[in-house]
Amino acid sequence: MKSNLNKYNNLTQRVISGAIGAAVVVFGVYYSEWIFFLIFLSLCILTQLEFYKLVGLDGMIPLKSFGTLSGAFIFVLFFFVERGTLSNTFFYLIFPLVSGIYLIKLYKKDEKKPFSNIAITFLGILYVALPMCLLNILAFPSRGTYSYELVIGIMLLLWASDTGAYFAGSRFGKRKLFSRISPKKSWEGSIGGAFLAIVVAYFLSQYFHSLNPIQWYMVSLIIIVSGTYGDLVESLFKRSIEIKDSGNSIPGHGGFLDRFDGMLLSIPFIIAYIRVFPT
Repeated sequence: MKSNLNKYNNLTQRVISGAIGAAVVVFGVYYSEWIFFLIFLSLCILTQLEFYKLVGLDGMIPLKSFGTLSGAFIFVLFFFVERGTLSNTFFYLIFPLVSGIYLIKLYKKDEKKPFSNIAITFLGILYVALPMCLLNILAFPSRGTYSYELVIGIMLLLWASDTGAYFAGSRFGKRKLFSRISPKKSWEGSIGGAFLAIVVAYFLSQYFHSLNPIQWYMVSLIIIVSGTYGDLVESLFKRSIEIKDSGNSIPGHGGFLDRFDGMLLSIPFIIAYIRVFPT
């Protein structure tokens, strides 16, 4: 599909790949908890692999395979605990698992900065895998009971914020939002993204009743703010290793980190809001 899209300009590629990807995610999450599981486990693995590949360009030597497998294991664990198949006590397995990072590095020879590489391996788990794992809490708002509403709703808000910011910024963007980190980001784009996200939040509040209207608006506000900062954090990461895109896996969008950077920072804040301030 990527080769077929190469004949189109960047905007057309972005629209086509975005529409196809969104359709797959929405239908999969709506259809079955197991399709949700497969989609986001795959995204967790692919995004974490991309992260470790990129830090390797900067001379770091993370435990790419072990870190990615650890992230995948934690995702699987979250899914089955939230589904009610396993008890909470299985979360204790995480601690000896990730401690294996120290032991493996202990036997690696000729590394000048082993603890820097250990830290980068942990960062791949915390920055990429953990937010993906937390999606399972949204998928099972009542333990053991699957619901597609929160996951689909939050993905729609994220996409609305990104889309509104892209088109408003392209058309009206003049005032730089954070020029030191991301010269293309503008206040006009952020306002456009916020407007479209609030419109989508209104429609979600009419049809999805997992949250009340005020909560949907609050979640949209969290996404507007933390999603923007998530984008800036990823831009800071790319700037630090002097690359433009995190990859070319998704035509018109770049890599997986480029596409899901806003989600990675938004999900922890959304979970905290929903759990600390329940209905």
